[in-house]
Amino acid sequence: METKIFDHEKIAAAAALLRQGQLVAFPTETVYGLGAVINNETAVKNVYLAKGRPSDNPLIVHVASPEMVWRYARPNALAQQLMTRFWPGPLTIILPLRPDSLLAVVTGGLTTAAFRMPDNQATLTLIQETGIPIVGPSANTSGKPSPTTAQHVYHDLAGKIAGILDDGPTKVGLESTVVDLSVQPAAVLRPGYITASALTPILGEVETEQHHVAANEIPKAPGMKYKHYAPNAQVLIVAPALDFVAAVQATLPKATGSLGVLAFDDQLQQIAAAGYHVPEVTTFALGDDLQQAAQELFAGLRDFDDRPEIKTILAAGVPENGLGIAYMNRLKKSAGGQFFAFDPVGK
Repeated sequence: METKIFDHEKIAAAAALLRQGQLVAFPTETVYGLGAVINNETAVKNVYLAKGRPSDNPLIVHVASPEMVWRYARPNALAQQLMTRFWPGPLTIILPLRPDSLLAVVTGGLTTAAFRMPDNQATLTLIQETGIPIVGPSANTSGKPSPTTAQHVYHDLAGKIAGILDDGPTKVGLESTVVDLSVQPAAVLRPGYITASALTPILGEVETEQHHVAANEIPKAPGMKYKHYAPNAQVLIVAPALDFVAAVQATLPKATGSLGVLAFDDQLQQIAAAGYHVPEVTTFALGDDLQQAAQELFAGLRDFDDRPEIKTILAAGVPENGLGIAYMNRLKKSAGGQFFAFDPVGK
């Protein structure tokens, strides 16, 4: 299958493919999604096949307006307030459904579904042209770092999907916050750019403790059950209180091939001043603040994935507050929870 690249002038052609039951990747402000119309069971199943995604991992429904949501979900005043405040934007809302309103392949057989209106005009136009909401998990091979450019999508899914709507790099870089309004109190199931504290003026108390999903349990949202965001190399998180240069110095003798370093600009300057450079150390800059780091995290992990000589990655950790909660959530998953630790003997 040829995978076509569409620009803004060819949105109608991309929408026509979706209506025909084909798969088209689309941009959002967070990451690129893999689209299929929600009323075509074969098309939705092909999303799982193209990604290699477990079939009990429900999909987020992407809409072009709040009005689209109420065709499928039960009315909810709190959700309407959240939509007014945060949509279009990086907030996904889980709601109880009207009976038989969505295919089981979309919901994972649950009586709830997740809805989002992305803050990307090209995709909003695409959904409007298609005339029906589209599912949209991240447009990557399941378990790998999420795609933040059309090129990332092409790398993973070329030949497996019909097209990619290219709108350049994404602006947020971390997937949306997922809030569950089917429970009381409301619960944040996946942290994101919109923090729990930003939701409390509308929702009041918000549960943020991450629920452990059992092996036989269907998760309500992506990212709760299966391995995510992992590059081929082993990621080790360098806690913010640690000396990054010392961590590089301690890791290099034990590393095979080149060592990957994913760090902030000031940390990279310190590493360079200490004399570490290619081929010993390959670096990727996260920028000079947390917002830039969140935008660049997946791009950095993917950059190292294209360098087979890199077997170990040291990645900068940040304090877990505000946007740092979402950043560390993704980074911990990519690292399998492993942090760098100094060898007490070798230190």
